[in-house]
Amino acid sequence: MEKQFDMLGFGEAMVRFSPMHNLRLEQASELRLAIAAAELNVAVNVSHLGLKTKWVSKMVDTWSGHYVINNGRAHGVDMSDVHLVPFDGRGNVRNGLCFVEIGVGPRPNRQIYDRGHSAINTVEEGEFDWKAILSQTRWFHNSGITTALSDVAIREVITSMKTAKELGVTNSFDLNFRSTLWGAEAAQKVMKDVMPYVDVIIGNEEDFEKMLGIKADHTSDSYSSLDPESYRSVAEKVRAEYPNVRVVGTTLRDAKTGLLNDWQTVMLYEGEFYKSRKFENLEIVDRTGGGDSFASAIIYSMLTDQDPQYAIDLAGGYSALCHGYFGDWNWATREEGERAGKGGAARVIR
Repeated sequence: MEKQFDMLGFGEAMVRFSPMHNLRLEQASELRLAIAAAELNVAVNVSHLGLKTKWVSKMVDTWSGHYVINNGRAHGVDMSDVHLVPFDGRGNVRNGLCFVEIGVGPRPNRQIYDRGHSAINTVEEGEFDWKAILSQTRWFHNSGITTALSDVAIREVITSMKTAKELGVTNSFDLNFRSTLWGAEAAQKVMKDVMPYVDVIIGNEEDFEKMLGIKADHTSDSYSSLDPESYRSVAEKVRAEYPNVRVVGTTLRDAKTGLLNDWQTVMLYEGEFYKSRKFENLEIVDRTGGGDSFASAIIYSMLTDQDPQYAIDLAGGYSALCHGYFGDWNWATREEGERAGKGGAARVIR
């Protein structure tokens, strides 16, 4: 039976506020809006790449909820299973906010969350008919951000992923460790219950260490090593511990300055190791969303039965291009991602 959607994501969304021109928040008199939402980021990007996507969540029926819903729809994402709860004006249930300072020179990006009493934490058991929802899709995407929010969110992620597995839907999970939300010990405890349902696991070097307790060899405390071979062993350890995992994808970043990074992506695909080209001295407009763009390209490539080398080349190029746009969403086309992945020059296109 043909599915209505190629990919579906579940999670929280926040309205993001950023000062422009690398200002600190306390310096700014104006803030630019965007949306921060790992799973919705992926749904938007996969839609941009040409597939049909949907996002499931719970939000408060106020301007911020409608800002997220309307923007998701504008980018081709089905938002019909975003449940809205009444706005009470007192903040007992609310939509989260996120404040991002874009660093420059030796000053790193700074991300501040204001997500207490987020609506997603009010999901009641059985509120989402996961069997009906997930029977509509070929692929289901979750992240470690959602599992870090609350026991309620953890329950929904595990229930939904278990249901997806029973229905034969591919489960992907982006580790997305956030030290401001939880510690490594708590994260690893939850992941023991999540990992049996994961088909495709995605993360960076810190994610694998903090979320799964698997550390790459010869990396520094700042995670600045970009030796891809250091991560082959990480991927192999993941597959050895969790044989159900088919694909392990990793993004490698050396943040030389806030606005100048080296970037590369690697993937262990059913036992074979693949590498993208290395993007040296990648100039940064906004580095948030790079990992979600990587995940999006891998998901797109697997859903369209692409060769694994094509997948990692597209993932490398597409995620590198994301660094050149403000906000978490990637405005690059698939053709641009393919070109960048093959090392295409940045000459003017006339």
